[in-house]
Amino acid sequence: MDVANDACPSPKLHTRLRLWEFADHYVFEPVDGLADLYLSVSRPKGSMNLVEELPPRGPSTNPKVRIVFGVIGVLNLSVGSYCLVITDRDCVGSYLGHAVFKVTGLKVLPCNNSHSTSAEQKKMEKEFSALLDAAERSIGLYFSYETNLTLTSQRLYDLGDKFKALPLWRQAEPRFLWNGYLLEPLIENKLDQYLLPVIQGSFQNIHAEVGSDKVNVTMIARRCTRRIGTRCWRRGADPEGYAANFVESEQIMQSKGFTASYVQVRGSMPFLWEQIVDLTYKPSFDVIRVEEAACVLERHFHDLQKKYGAVVAIDLVNTTGGEGRLYERYAKSIEPILSEDIRFVHFDFHKICGHIHFERLSQLYDQIEDYLKKHKYFLLNDEGKTMEEQTGTVRTNCVDCLDRTNVTQSMVGRKILESQLQRLGVLSANSTISDYPAFDADYKVLWANHGDAISTQYSGTPALKGDFVRYGKRTTQGIFNDLWNALERYYLNNFADGTKQVLPCLASTALRSCSRR
Repeated sequence: MDVANDACPSPKLHTRLRLWEFADHYVFEPVDGLADLYLSVSRPKGSMNLVEELPPRGPSTNPKVRIVFGVIGVLNLSVGSYCLVITDRDCVGSYLGHAVFKVTGLKVLPCNNSHSTSAEQKKMEKEFSALLDAAERSIGLYFSYETNLTLTSQRLYDLGDKFKALPLWRQAEPRFLWNGYLLEPLIENKLDQYLLPVIQGSFQNIHAEVGSDKVNVTMIARRCTRRIGTRCWRRGADPEGYAANFVESEQIMQSKGFTASYVQVRGSMPFLWEQIVDLTYKPSFDVIRVEEAACVLERHFHDLQKKYGAVVAIDLVNTTGGEGRLYERYAKSIEPILSEDIRFVHFDFHKICGHIHFERLSQLYDQIEDYLKKHKYFLLNDEGKTMEEQTGTVRTNCVDCLDRTNVTQSMVGRKILESQLQRLGVLSANSTISDYPAFDADYKVLWANHGDAISTQYSGTPALKGDFVRYGKRTTQGIFNDLWNALERYYLNNFADGTKQVLPCLASTALRSCSRR
């Protein structure tokens, strides 16, 4: 994506640092020519400050030296502090004309040399060590040194030059700032050039030729940090209305100098419910504190309206069994707030589409077509002027908000993209993306990869039903892949995700530690 408003630049972030590991300090030396000062982090205490020169080196000191590409932040725990740094990165595309990177290497630097070595301390350190090792394997992390990945293109365009002159971390949308808690110690020390905002989700793009026109399509997923966790261990919403597995998906199209985007969201059914892992293949669903369901749901949708405008909620769960009980609670709880700006559409995906007839999603589209046309999409012309604004979003859910949801969202995304390309004259009024096989294939893969990334972060496996998104039809291999991934999810839910679920608590611990000081 290459459209940007002119604005006073925010302070430049360090893009490359030489890390010196001395006995009592970590020293970060900027090697990008942006500053002459060094960041020094105490290994015994985790405190940090800027210094003018490196500590003296001699025959008795032989510090390890490596290149790192940014500081994710500092985690303050009872056993000490830990600094997270980016050791490797891949450039995956551009957003607003600025490079976007994927984190491909993370390293945890312990800052607890002075702590006692009692038996209890060693036990705690061992327990935290396993969690920190898991933190180093965090997936789906993306960042840019020059632009804000946490905001949609429409929101970025609407912000004034004064706002864009702020440091990137101050521009960030807190809901999607993955390392927000970890940045607190750096914020306290006013280290703006080291404060690198990171999102979790996905970032992918394709370049295609449609007739004589070139078309670029970018997909961004932004995972919300408010109720994070793994599949069966994190369901529903919390009392404030924040839903589990809440992800904002933005599809951005560029062609003929125009830029268009469309934003839709997914998230667990927004009331209090849970699924207790008990070694059964599909643990039962329990709605808890039923009397609070309507209030929690109202908080959730009120927040959506503030951020996106109108909302059509698409519920894809079954009407029978445990899913049916969830559907009934959802329908009953949302009924008091239904209006012109909040719509509820239930579509029993399994009953209508079965395992192979996903083309029947056209029946769902017929129910929401008027809403999509009314609330439009964001569009900039070739002069960078706003032609349209998106005034409402689609909120989709199934139980996991992964498989059925991704198939449905890809259908909505395709319909929106076709309408945009038809408006620009790239497609004729009666043409579709399917008329251009190479573009069609790439677009399917784009959405399939998008769904797989979101699914892997929440469930540990790629999305089920991904063959339909990837190829436009169900395949024998795809059905076998679904079986394998379902079995793998069962294993992860019961024997691995408990440890992963503790990781979000570490960030909360960091925030509490900072607030107590």
